[in-house]
Amino acid sequence: MRRAVIFVLSLITWLLLALPIDIVAWEIHWANLIAGIFASLIVALLFDEVFIKEHARAVNPLRYLWFLIYVPVFAYYCILANIDVVYRAIHPDMPIKPGIVKIKTDLTTNSALTALANSITLTPGTLTVDVDFENEENILYVHWINVKTTDVDEASEIIAGRFEGLIRRIFE
Repeated sequence: MRRAVIFVLSLITWLLLALPIDIVAWEIHWANLIAGIFASLIVALLFDEVFIKEHARAVNPLRYLWFLIYVPVFAYYCILANIDVVYRAIHPDMPIKPGIVKIKTDLTTNSALTALANSITLTPGTLTVDVDFENEENILYVHWINVKTTDVDEASEIIAGRFEGLIRRIFE
């Protein structure tokens, strides 16, 4: 059933993007349609495990509201981080203390962990190096341009705390 849904969504996306819109003639280019069916079939067969298992969760409008809140929050912290990195780069003494820190997160789904890791990586001055699942705890190793603390809880709050709550509401 999931593969059928993925096939239909992929084909609709293909048709919207590849077929020309001619309101007067409504001509269909059969080569595009056949290629779309073939590509959608491949996507449905190969990427079945990538898509979410519970479709009802994906259409929850509250998740989209939290995403709309998350975007400006992420943009704000990204701009602050850009300014901080520029300051460190142009400062004559170059005040950096690079290092890799360990942070804990209580996010459980793969999509939430991926979103958190990407949010950390897209923020200048930090880079997610590894994600580790040890003893039922999700650990991220992050390269930080200016290590302020090596304490796991403090580093977790400074680096991931600003994104974690919103990501949890969106993905879990």
